[in-house]
Amino acid sequence: MPAVAFLAHGLPPFARAVRLLPIPEECHLKPWRRALFTFAAGLLAAASSHAHPVCTVVADAATGQVLVQQGDCAARVTSASTFKVAISLMGFDAGVLKDEHTPTLDFHAGYPDWGGAPWREPTDPARWMKLSIFWYSEQVAQALGQARFQQYTSAFGYGNADVTSKQGELSGVMGAWANSSLRISPLEQVAFMRKIVRRTLPVSAHAYDMTERITLIDAQPGGWTVHGKTGTGSPGLKYDGAHAYGWFVGWATKGPRTLVFANLIQDDKRQTPNAGLRSRDTFLAALPALAEPGQPQ
Repeated sequence: MPAVAFLAHGLPPFARAVRLLPIPEECHLKPWRRALFTFAAGLLAAASSHAHPVCTVVADAATGQVLVQQGDCAARVTSASTFKVAISLMGFDAGVLKDEHTPTLDFHAGYPDWGGAPWREPTDPARWMKLSIFWYSEQVAQALGQARFQQYTSAFGYGNADVTSKQGELSGVMGAWANSSLRISPLEQVAFMRKIVRRTLPVSAHAYDMTERITLIDAQPGGWTVHGKTGTGSPGLKYDGAHAYGWFVGWATKGPRTLVFANLIQDDKRQTPNAGLRSRDTFLAALPALAEPGQPQ
């Protein structure tokens, strides 16, 4: 029976445990073994690209049962652009955002434009979420005002819920979610996604509906309809691209089942594409196998 040797350095205990994994014929693989192998392969891919996995957690949205939890899933780090999902809910609930194409805001000199030319174009909510345009987040947060921005974040129970403290280069409505005061763990990300799916947050039905529309991604691995958001940040209070975090959080639905998830990796050197995109791609490749029923945690 053939075997594949997995690199153990930098991987969580789960991956080290399967560094020599027998691969039986595909037709004889039980669902959980297939999930195990696919997930381990994804971790290997992350490691071989000069990044290491921090945490992957997947839970059933209806029951809250954790299906997969590997790595350090309790430590809080910057939420980075995953917080756009929360800002979307706030903006649509407060009426700052109207629908997926309203309002369209123009770029102005002085706005953050590290995303290049696409960030300098007129932007609506759908484009904001798809291209992860930082200045649009700032405009929505400023329209809410600092007090209401903090109230929403606290009401959502989002991580440490601190969008007020002045830390780092950005703070408050100007970017508390970007290497600043706001911190959240992968387990807390999953809890927040579950609140969205179950619609238990203090926002309107319209806010949920619009946020679902603009977070829908094109990929449908294994027939799963996925809503999600990437995020790229780093430790500390100033962005360090050589040690970037890569988030991918959201929920996936297939038939009667909905899963909520968070995937977090960290780079060991500066590289492209950004860590958030690579976290997303690794997770989506493994999703159909991770979603198989009957696998161990």
